[in-house]
Amino acid sequence: MELNERTISREKKENVIIKVEKGSIAEEIGIEPGDILLSVNGKNVEDVFDYRFLINDEYIELEIKTRQGEVCTVEIEKDYYEDLGIIFEDGLMDEAKSCRNKCIFCFIDQLPKGMRDTLYFKDDDSRLSFLQGNYVTLTNMKDEDLERIIYYHLSPINISVHTTDLELRKKMLCNRFADNVLKRMQLLADAGIEMNLQIVLCKGINDGKVLEKSIEDLAKFYPHARSLSVVPVGITRYRDGLYPLEPFEKEDSLQVVELVEKCQKKLKKEIGTSFVFISDEFYINAGLEMPSSQAYEDFPQIENGVGMTALMQEEFDEYLGRLKADKNLKKEVSVVTGTAAYPFIKGLCQSLEEKFENVKINVYAIKNDFFGGRISVSGLLTGTDIINQLKDKALGEYLCLPKNLLRSGEKKRILLDDITVEDIEKALNVKIKIADGSGSDFIKTVLDIKEKAHKKKRR
Repeated sequence: MELNERTISREKKENVIIKVEKGSIAEEIGIEPGDILLSVNGKNVEDVFDYRFLINDEYIELEIKTRQGEVCTVEIEKDYYEDLGIIFEDGLMDEAKSCRNKCIFCFIDQLPKGMRDTLYFKDDDSRLSFLQGNYVTLTNMKDEDLERIIYYHLSPINISVHTTDLELRKKMLCNRFADNVLKRMQLLADAGIEMNLQIVLCKGINDGKVLEKSIEDLAKFYPHARSLSVVPVGITRYRDGLYPLEPFEKEDSLQVVELVEKCQKKLKKEIGTSFVFISDEFYINAGLEMPSSQAYEDFPQIENGVGMTALMQEEFDEYLGRLKADKNLKKEVSVVTGTAAYPFIKGLCQSLEEKFENVKINVYAIKNDFFGGRISVSGLLTGTDIINQLKDKALGEYLCLPKNLLRSGEKKRILLDDITVEDIEKALNVKIKIADGSGSDFIKTVLDIKEKAHKKKRR
């Protein structure tokens, strides 16, 4: 397939080099931080995928503007796939593409005023889907963008579908072009691009029979569509003037679980995989036990909060079983979690206390006053709520926080409300440890186990 020339009318961002790897080709030829990459083999480099594609050769020419302002051409002979060792100021080497949808369930529209600017940026960029696992709607890209995905074989791509009722999709995304999703997915499938799919479920809108039909339609893209997750809409208290949405109550969540599990059994017989998986929140809201880890197959949607509880339990049990009880281990520590995961985390900590009888673990469920009580996951907790709700509590030697409440891509260890880990330590006068979310690391963090241990590889 021939890649069309792009005609985007905007000023090109400079590809500023911020670091040169030691021992790399770039260091050997004298490239330095502060230099600017102008072109590769005489071609402009619009983003990181252009760059990666163009340097895959045994002979390349770089046009560099040095930090002193001199423009020079550098000839390089190397192995075909050998990297140059250059790190750019912007990982994409381009501005991320923003979302033009006005989705009725958009979480960013539900943020309060006065937060840092980066939190209000709505991305819908296929490159971030490939690099960071972000979900895209396919509505904010031109045909040439779709061609780039196919040309560079950016796979897998994560796609927010929400419904295959195309008229309903246009209404949910408030975008009259939102009905092209299935055609674009077919183009990707025909080109061998793998896809992970997502449905954000809104009560009374795209659930029930509409959801069942969407699952049936999307399963037809298997195996190019590898999996589909169904997650509940997040509803904050900042919805004045927005589309009226209702939370999933216990009975609603039970109906969703029953419907999806029925579809899973049917698809397992027909295509050999459950294909569709529900987020842990639905089981918690319904008051049901979590499925076993085997029910999530190879955990294709783990980063979307699907099967995290089951996997963490499996990792926890395996690692705890390898530890010997130690009566000499004496300490009191504390653990923070959201209200949804509190029973689960409390159960893990009780298992630790049973094995290590002189260890006391205080587990605190932090209510999300910042966003409102309907938000119950730990990943959306704020430093303000943690400080306010723990300031008079017994915390022991240190306080353990889950890593998912820290904002990725930030230089500081910072939470959504701009409170840093160091701010919390100072306010509560306690040392803080961060657990990465795996069952083994949870144990090592809570018990402060420092020796190197085998860690089960996440599937």
